[in-house]
Amino acid sequence: MSSIYEKYNLKQVINASGRMTALGVSTPRPEVVDAVTNGMNHYFEMKDLVNKTGEYIAKLLDVEAATVVSCASAGIAQSVAAVLVKDNAWLIENLHGTPLENNEIVLPKGHNVNFGAPVGTMVYLGGGKVVEAGYANECSADQLAAAISPRTAAILYIKSHHSVQKSMLSVEQAAVVARKHNLPLIVDAAAEEDLQCYYRAGADLVIYSGAKAIEGPTSGLVIGKAQYIEWVKLQTSGIGRAMKVGKEGILGLTCAIEHYLTAEKESGAQMVEKMTPFIANLNTLEGITARVVWDAAGRDIARTEIKFDEAAIGVSTVELVSALKQGEYAIFFRGYKANEGIIEADVRSVSPQQLEIIYHSIKALVSKEKQA
Repeated sequence: MSSIYEKYNLKQVINASGRMTALGVSTPRPEVVDAVTNGMNHYFEMKDLVNKTGEYIAKLLDVEAATVVSCASAGIAQSVAAVLVKDNAWLIENLHGTPLENNEIVLPKGHNVNFGAPVGTMVYLGGGKVVEAGYANECSADQLAAAISPRTAAILYIKSHHSVQKSMLSVEQAAVVARKHNLPLIVDAAAEEDLQCYYRAGADLVIYSGAKAIEGPTSGLVIGKAQYIEWVKLQTSGIGRAMKVGKEGILGLTCAIEHYLTAEKESGAQMVEKMTPFIANLNTLEGITARVVWDAAGRDIARTEIKFDEAAIGVSTVELVSALKQGEYAIFFRGYKANEGIIEADVRSVSPQQLEIIYHSIKALVSKEKQA
């Protein structure tokens, strides 16, 4: 039998980019795959399944309530709709056909990012209107509070490496502002690894990707205060219908959370140990310097930063990154700083053998350019 790659004429990927949606996010453990398969092969009363698994997850995480959605982006849209609509049956079914006066969602300007789609698009999908607080490189608690008006419905905080990190208020500070103004705080923590800290910090709704750190199937998790979670679930009769999650996703994610809470996780120190020979090899190449860097958002994730002297190697970093996707293997890096001559390799989903392939691919391309 031919492989998936052969059957559909697909190129094999080496994922040094991290748990990114564009590459299929993560690879679930066998127990999660089994849960998905079992879910697909049985029937359930879906509301009962949603409620019972939500109760089970809430107990696992020691939170008031939880529910599984189709993905983190859907979680943002449905959470915004929930705080705007609450349990209003008419608005649930006519969200975008009814003018809403108090629909402003305040978030720090540096959090209004594109994570593969704009945060603002998810807010608008949920019936909200984005109001930015502070500046692109700064937002204090006072600046967040200053953006609040009688039309404000909620505060949104994006905890992500995509967001501006410097001079930004913390989740805890945002929670204080939310409480003072009697507003719900929604935290998008899609790729974050701690499933409890933001809820404990005072957030009313916290959204996670089921397929990133948790390593479940394509899905999302929303945890928070019971009343808000009930309103999120009501959106399955509104905008949530277009982003419904299947039985396999619900059961797969529930299983993944169980294992995530008990399984030993690869530490940053272990990542450093894995990448040390790779860094040493890269540093033998003329025009290339490599070193360990740590996740900008504060997670225990170590990566390899690779810096190219473009004049010495004779090719731009952007062109090099593109070329590495065109070889025998499509090799993907974190290329956010490629215009500065810098890329990063995330080694969590990369084996030592694949790191050798990456090194030799870079070496071959650089040597080719020098000879050209």
